[in-house]
Amino acid sequence: MNHGDWLIEEQTPSYRTQWRVRRVLHEEQTPFQHLQLVELEDFGRALVLDGAVQTTVGDEYIYHEMIAHVPLFTHPNPERVLVIGGGDGGTAREVARHPSVKGIDMVEIDRAVVDACRRHLPETACGLDHPKVNLVIGDGLAWVAGRSDAYDVILVDSSDPVGPAEGLFNRTFYENVYRALKPGGIFVAQVLSPFFHQKLIRDVYQVVASIFPITMPYLAVVPTYPSGLHCFMLGSKEHSPLRPGIGAPTWRTRWYTPEVHRAAFQLPPVVAELLQPAAAPEGAQRPVQAASTP
Repeated sequence: MNHGDWLIEEQTPSYRTQWRVRRVLHEEQTPFQHLQLVELEDFGRALVLDGAVQTTVGDEYIYHEMIAHVPLFTHPNPERVLVIGGGDGGTAREVARHPSVKGIDMVEIDRAVVDACRRHLPETACGLDHPKVNLVIGDGLAWVAGRSDAYDVILVDSSDPVGPAEGLFNRTFYENVYRALKPGGIFVAQVLSPFFHQKLIRDVYQVVASIFPITMPYLAVVPTYPSGLHCFMLGSKEHSPLRPGIGAPTWRTRWYTPEVHRAAFQLPPVVAELLQPAAAPEGAQRPVQAASTP
């Protein structure tokens, strides 16, 4: 890839997104995936895995604030947090801002991602070296399977459900997450685009809802992700993200606020319909059983 080349990400045989590349900063084939750090004309430096944009300095704050602060402010006193994946460091950076958090275990399978982000994405990689963070290079699946009642919040900051992240989207993994959470624990996973990954969102919702008493998807706008609209899945043992008394950051944020928090759970009908096990008859309206809200 040379200056002026296009980074092309195909979503369907007839739809693709593309970015003009200013320069390639780093490229290698790791034991797990094809890794690139590139500089885009419009969004700046970007992490690209297997040809898919994972994060850019231009809009990373939206994703990282929303995956971290929504569950951490939902939980009344999060102290122990597990981040699975998140090798760019942005999620750990946001988690570490919470005064109640005493320790963060971050388990990333690919050391090359961590090393490359430390060199080229210091804006996010600064989170890797926070004193609260215990960085483990290893398999998040095995890590969570070996824990019980260990964490208040678990964040699954994975790449797409192919290659090394494929096992992070099935029932066995979500059951292990449930066991690894303390009473009152909460987990969040990113589940991609409600326009291009509808079956994935529906399947994950149905599995998580069969395990967690409270299961609620929420949305954020991330411009460099497919369609721009991105979905997260929240599973909670006890605490509703819409409960009264949700706190507010005492530090500067660029996207997250308590108002954005609540609004993120107001699903447009086209997204709410994905949570139904089958399509409603023409003209019928069916209520979405998204969660109980104590």
